[in-house]
Amino acid sequence: MFRAWPYLYEGNEAYERDYVATYAASERAAIVIARDGDAIVGASTCLPLTDEDEAMQAPFRAAGIDPASVFYFGESVLLPAYRGRGVGVAFFREREAHARAVSDAAQAAFCAVIRDNADPRRPTDATTLDVFWRKRGYAPVSGLVCRMRWREIGAAHEVENRLQVWMKPLGGA
Repeated sequence: MFRAWPYLYEGNEAYERDYVATYAASERAAIVIARDGDAIVGASTCLPLTDEDEAMQAPFRAAGIDPASVFYFGESVLLPAYRGRGVGVAFFREREAHARAVSDAAQAAFCAVIRDNADPRRPTDATTLDVFWRKRGYAPVSGLVCRMRWREIGAAHEVENRLQVWMKPLGGA
């Protein structure tokens, strides 16, 4: 799924193993799984931002946000045939409930890849999830951008990608 727009990620097993190790090392992390019978059709991750690496925490600190006050929502992937059925809503609901249950984080945050609409790799039918995220109470935080490196499809080397941070208060945390 991460090969698709807007990620364009050329994954490899070593990178994925390192990524999952961050969640495995966090006692308060969660992975929410969507199933159709025995088949996994989607997954969504979360953990306290303080359990993320320094590169992910640094932009929050630079913006004056204490990483201890944030629960970070990582990936949320769902096979296309299962979209529009409420699974994405359930992913957010379950991660927010988990964050409230295991932390006193005041806010939830996630990052969305920033891509130019004129990028020639953009599919003609590409849409953003901005309306979906706003319906869940999230909003982009002006000027708060994370930078991550990964190898894009067809590229020989990793490139820096910018990701817009979206946040929502976790009332009742």
